[in-house]
Amino acid sequence: MQESNAPSTVEDTETIVPLAPADVRRVVLASFVGTTIEWYDFFIYGTAAALVFNKLFFPGDDAFISQMASYGSFAIGFFARPLGGVVFGHFGDRIGRKAMLVTTLMMMGVATCLIGILPTHQSIGIAAPIILVLLRLVQGFGVGGEWGGAVLMAVEHGHGGRRGLYGSCVQMGVPAGLLLATGVFALVTRMDEAAFLSWGWRLPFLFGVVLLAVGMFIRVRVMESPLFAQMQKKKTVSPLPILDVFRHYRRNVFLAMGARFAENACFYIFSVFVLSFATKQLQLQRSDVLIGVWIAASVQLIAIPAFGLLSDRIGRRPVYLCGALFIGAFSFPFFWLIETQIVSLVWLAIVIGMVGHAAMYGPQAAFFSELFGTKVRYSGASIGYQLASPFAGGLAPLIATALLKWSDGATWPVSLYLMATAALTVVAVLLAAETFEQDIGTTDAD
Repeated sequence: MQESNAPSTVEDTETIVPLAPADVRRVVLASFVGTTIEWYDFFIYGTAAALVFNKLFFPGDDAFISQMASYGSFAIGFFARPLGGVVFGHFGDRIGRKAMLVTTLMMMGVATCLIGILPTHQSIGIAAPIILVLLRLVQGFGVGGEWGGAVLMAVEHGHGGRRGLYGSCVQMGVPAGLLLATGVFALVTRMDEAAFLSWGWRLPFLFGVVLLAVGMFIRVRVMESPLFAQMQKKKTVSPLPILDVFRHYRRNVFLAMGARFAENACFYIFSVFVLSFATKQLQLQRSDVLIGVWIAASVQLIAIPAFGLLSDRIGRRPVYLCGALFIGAFSFPFFWLIETQIVSLVWLAIVIGMVGHAAMYGPQAAFFSELFGTKVRYSGASIGYQLASPFAGGLAPLIATALLKWSDGATWPVSLYLMATAALTVVAVLLAAETFEQDIGTTDAD
């Protein structure tokens, strides 16, 4: 059978009555809040991996090895994300989007709180990093299934000409979660070193209990996606969505993976790697660098929906391509600004980099969702998004740290690495079909 470059559809005999704008906004808000909480859980681990886990869970005589081990535990979570995407994508396409969103939120929240009470290497020895890695795997598994469900709830509830905007509102949960995570860490890092390493670092993780309660209250109240509900009513649910994805949409899975590389790699270079590079290599204050990430995340709260809305006007591909090309062009200037060691210029570098990232991340939710048909959309979008995560995002701080060590502190290899990811993304987006005018309010052909 010939592969599809865009979802195969047939005209539906029943028209889905559009929801009132207020109802759509309620669903989008619920997805945004839940996604914010889940990414807060995910990001506080990355911040802790850059700042404290190397000392508390991976201590050793060689600081470089300890830092690499800490970043390695951060990367482990990314390798669990594709599995989460497959499992939750399967059940999301079989029994519904809403149930999976509640499950993933609970999973992330519990794992985060357990990290907050986990004894360190000094207390229980090798068991400490082992348990930490296992909890990180649970985090990764949960967030791997969360993204697809959250964006589909927004995109499938939305009206045709606003899918980019609605999907980007869910994407705003990432900078909102980063904003919350770095803001909390910026506060606790102002403690004296001994108190911070003793118990202060635990506070951001324990704060997850409060966020979990808020998120669960909101998510259990949202309505199921109307497109999925209609498919259930007609009994056209796919028995094995994962097989259908690779039977009909294999090309689109790989194109989505390629489109992820520059977006995911640059994000973790600009938000995680920069923390250890600026504080350890350049001797800047931790709180100063965290404030820069915090400012950049604040700017993204405006930039992401702006680019999502722009993609509703001119298409997903032009906006996405501009973002990837910009990241490639900014790879060297980013580090030139950081290496001035002038705090305001460090902040400027992080902000500019994050705006380039937003140009890709804004239209991404709608773009990836539109590449797949309703029967397999949760599985297809999740797999395309999550399969690239371990290699594009999870390994980015690790690769950048190794390149920095190899070059004896020179940043040009890291810049070339970012340019390579940008080139891969440009090729993938050029090969993908434009999808912004496509009608996704129909079910797949049998």
